[in-house]
This record gives sequence, C-alpha cells and structure tokens, in this order.
Amino acid sequence: MDLEQAKKRAEELRPLLKYYTQKYFDDEQVVSDYEYDMLMKELKQIEKEYPELITEDSPTQRVGASIKKGFEKVTHEVPLQSLQDVFTFEEVEEFDERMKEASIKYNRPLEYVVETKIDGLSSAIEYVNGKLLRGATRGNGTVGEDVTQNISTIKTVPKTLKEPISITVRGEVFIGKEDFEKMNEDRLLEEQEQFANARNAAAGSLRQLDSKITASRPLNIFIFNVQKSPDITFETHYESLLYLEKLGFNVNPVKILCKNMEEVRNAIEEIGKMRDNLDFGIDGAVVKVNDLELREKVGTTFKTPRWAVAYKYPPEKKETLLKDIVCQVGRTGAITPMAILEPVHVAGSKISKTTLHNEDYIKQHDIRIGDTVLIQKAGDVIPEVVGVVKSKRNGTQEKFSMPTVCPVCGAEAIREEGEAVVRCIGIECPAKQYRNIIHFASKDAMNIDGLGEAIIEELIERKLISNIADIYKLTFEDIASLKKNGKKFAQNLLNAIEESKNRDLYCLINSLGIRHVGVKGAKTLTKYYKTMDKLIEAPYEELRMIDDIGEITARSITEFFKQEQTLDLIEKLKQAGVNMKVLKEQAESEKFAGKTFVLTGSLENYTRDEASQIIENLGGKTSSSVSKKTSYVLAGEDAGSKLKKAQDLGVTIISEEEFVAMINS
Repeated sequence: MDLEQAKKRAEELRPLLKYYTQKYFDDEQVVSDYEYDMLMKELKQIEKEYPELITEDSPTQRVGASIKKGFEKVTHEVPLQSLQDVFTFEEVEEFDERMKEASIKYNRPLEYVVETKIDGLSSAIEYVNGKLLRGATRGNGTVGEDVTQNISTIKTVPKTLKEPISITVRGEVFIGKEDFEKMNEDRLLEEQEQFANARNAAAGSLRQLDSKITASRPLNIFIFNVQKSPDITFETHYESLLYLEKLGFNVNPVKILCKNMEEVRNAIEEIGKMRDNLDFGIDGAVVKVNDLELREKVGTTFKTPRWAVAYKYPPEKKETLLKDIVCQVGRTGAITPMAILEPVHVAGSKISKTTLHNEDYIKQHDIRIGDTVLIQKAGDVIPEVVGVVKSKRNGTQEKFSMPTVCPVCGAEAIREEGEAVVRCIGIECPAKQYRNIIHFASKDAMNIDGLGEAIIEELIERKLISNIADIYKLTFEDIASLKKNGKKFAQNLLNAIEESKNRDLYCLINSLGIRHVGVKGAKTLTKYYKTMDKLIEAPYEELRMIDDIGEITARSITEFFKQEQTLDLIEKLKQAGVNMKVLKEQAESEKFAGKTFVLTGSLENYTRDEASQIIENLGGKTSSSVSKKTSYVLAGEDAGSKLKKAQDLGVTIISEEEFVAMINS
C-alpha cells in the first residue's frame, strides 16, 4: 500500500471507528468486538508505516467517550487508561522483549500477572477513612461520570471497608452469564428488545439516570487495580490484589503469577480453556508487569500503559445439529421460531436452543430442520445461528414454514404486509392474557382503577382469572386475599369493576386490543356502528371505506371478529352485564365537522386529551402530524417543530384564546 492508498484508507477508517466507539460507549454495539478490533489493528498498522498520517483526533490516540447528560463530571486524579490489544503470541513475546530491556536498564525484577479481561464497564471507586465516597465511570479516561448512587446499589461494592483507610480502586462492572441470559429470556417474553451482549447491558444499567433501574439489574463488579493509596504502599501488583481481598473487595478471581514468558503463554492458554466454564464474560487475557517500580519507570503513552497488553481471543464457532424448529408465542402474540439444537458448548455455556428471529431470517440463511449449523455467540453472549454447513446435507433436511394457526390456542396466525412478524390474533390465547388484561383495565380502555399490573399478575398466578371476562367473576374474598387487611381495597376494586360495565362502546372496542385500533379508531367506528353486534357484522368492503380506517385496519377488524374466541369472549362480557352500545353521541354539534386539528405545546386550561375530546365532541378530528390537509394548528406554550411546519405550509395557527372563542361561538 503506497502513501496515497494508505491516506485514503485511514480517512475511511477514522470516522467509522469513531462512530463504532461512540455507539459502544452509548451502550449500543453495532459490530462485534472482533470486527472492531480488526479495523483498529488495520488503522494502527497504517499509522505505524506512515507516522505522518497520524492525526490528533485519530481513534488510535484517544480513549473513551462523551459524558452522558444528567451526570456530574468527575476528573480522575489517576487516569483510567485503556490497554494495547494484541492478537498473537508473537506480539506478546515482542512486549516481553521490551520489558526485559527495561528490567535490565532499571535493575528491577521481571514477573507478570495474567488476569481475565472482564467484558464490562470500567469504573473508579473512592473511599475515605474506609467509607464509600464516590463512584465514577471511566468516560474518556480523564473525565468520567459521577455514578455514586448507582454504583452503591451493587451488592458486591462494599459501603465500608474492613480497615479505615483511604484508597481509590478500579474495577469492571459486569453482569454474569446466567443473570444475563435470564434477563434476556424475560425481555423476550415481554417482547422487549434483547440486550445485544452483557457488556452493553451492564454499561446501560450503570449509566441510568434513575438508580431504581440500576438496582433492579443484576450488576456485579470485580476490582483489579489500586489507583491511589495514600495510607499504604505496595511493591507488587499481586500483593495489592491480595490486600484488596483483605479489605472486602470482590477481586478478579483469575490472577496467575508468572515468572517468565513460557508461564505467561501457559496462563493465556489456560484462561482460553477455562473461558467456557467461567460464570462471567471475558474478551481476553491481560498480561501486566508485576513490579510496581518497574511500571513507574516504563511509564505510559497518552492512551495506554507500556507495562501491560491485552491478548484478544478470536470468536468461537461450533457446529451442531439443528434437531427441530418450534414456535414460541410472546405476550403480544408475536410468534418466534426457535432452533432446537443438539447441545453444544460455545464461549462458556451449553447451548440447546436459540431464536431464529423470524421467517425472513430463516429464508435468508436457508436454514432447514436436520441441518448442521454454525453457532456463535454475538458479543460472546447471545447464541445465534450464523450459517449452515451445506456440504453435510444428505437430502433428509426439511424446509420450515411458519404456522398459520397459533401453536398455543389454535387461533389464526397472520403476517401483515410490511411486517416480519407472524402474530396470533386470538383474544383468549393463554400466552397473551397478561398483556390483554392489562390493556383492558387501562385508563384509555375500561379504566378499572386499582387493577394494576402487580394485581393482575397475582390474580393470574393464583388462577383466579385466565381471561378478560373473568374479571367480572371476581368475588370480595378473591380480592381481599391478595393483600393483608385488604377489605377496603377489595371493596374499592369491586366498585371500579362494576362501574366499568357502564363505559361507552368505544372504550370496550379499544379495550379488546384489536390490532391497529386505538381510542381514535374506536371512536370513529362508533360513529357508524352503534352496537357491538353491528360492528361484528360489518363487512370488510364497508369498513375499508371509512375515513381513518383503511384497508389494513379493516382487514384486522374483520379477522378479529371472525375468530370463535372473540365471539365467545364478547358473549361472556354480555352475560356479565358489560355495555355493548353507544351511550352518548360523540358529536354534540357539527361545529368542527370536516375540520382537522393538530395540537402542539402546553395549553393553560386543558390537557391535550381534554382539548382533543372537545374537538371530537364538536364533530372535528385530531391528527398527530401537520400537512396541507390540516385545518388548524392549536399552539400552546413551548410549541415545537409542528408550529414551524404549519407556518411553512401556510396552515392557520390559533392560540388557546382563539380556540375557546371558536368553542363558544
């Protein structure tokens, strides 16, 4: 590569690596560690060959990321540097040669300590007279974030040391493998986005502005260095680690004292072998000079200490048999294909199943039942099928098709246009009941005060309810048994349940959770269908012609009401005495008929919901976005971008006073 080519490639790599680095420190990993390391290695090699290409802001010259808004800045008295990465034993031996020269020059003994490189978020913790004073993230190495409140929620961070000394230590905050897998299993059931890896989960958890969220996450920490110790001195790093254990710190458990490079190599290989059995994630092995005076003599660069390197292991892939593909139904009805595997050990844990994401992923990778597949852990944590060994196919492999009925309840399963997910539309599907009941009882639906998530979960666990209609069968004794001295609570909840029977029809329609039908859609439907029976009988062609309904929503409504489960549930609600008709016409007049309003900013006398209700009661419509079809933009205090767009499009803008005048005219 000549100078011109090197310059061009460096200019491509720098912004790319900066972007990946910022995402990493924002707790979003967009490429694997290995891909990132290879790109960084390439840039370092270019800058080594052509030093004139090194720029001050190059990723090779900087460490860390920006401070998150909401946290106070902390300047580290002793910088928290990163480590120089190496990928071969030859590079470790080159490091050893440099240290041997320094050892001879300064007449100091040469030993090494080899430790696991924990995959987490580096932090410094300061103690004064044995009491926890402050915790901070590494940040850019010089300035970090004050996360004292969050770090104090970690059970393995001592609040008081066993000796009343002042000391600053450095550690790695992480989430253990089993804890992480349990977190992601729970998120999968909740149909929340899974964490890409344990490092991101740990970093994101520690950097929460709400310490209650941090406390709810299974964070742990290993301490691996003394940053500052005015009350005590040490001769070696290994000695300091033993003292940290004595003080009550949770010290990195893998620390191997090595007298020469042969022992270092053996230690790296040993850690590589034990990697599978460790209950925490690692992304390498760290080789450190043990003698602290020699460290001082060797010194550091701006970014890294010269007395340590981090050996990075390549990502591990394993072959195994894909025995079957089964489908799991989440709480919103999303049906996810799961690979059932011949159990295989990959990067520290035994893998017997993993998600295949969706139908498109299976087709894209041409994954078939009976295939030999390649398993890799994304970020060494989340197992995934990354390929198929097609050379091992023998003709017995079977193609997989997503089910057309729900594997849990037998209701129809559909994939809507433009979506990758297949969903169960059965309203009584056991897999969906928790979410369905929460929505049914919510404020915008049947508004059953007191019937919150925790109460619903307990009612389901005790088998007191299994569907929406069962709410109306609850007795005083059922509810009172949920709480100590729960008689008052039981009576209040029973009153709220009884009151909910008299909600208007649009509330009931919204409460059923018909896909694409919210409060606004439910109100639109009740303008045309005054009873539930009329809506059930409404043909698709008629529904699709209604403004604000359209083809996709119309299809969703007709599919929903043709399900036997739906009709069975509505019959149960009728028997319970739940209202099935429009109680009052929504439009008190047609004053705003044909007019569309967009609301922006804060109003003094109305909430957004109240203003929207008034508009709809007077025959108008509300929209969330401004267009040429918008009649009025009602602008309150601190109006945002919608106001500017209205000005650009020439849409009429009215104040709250003008709105009140229009109502009263």
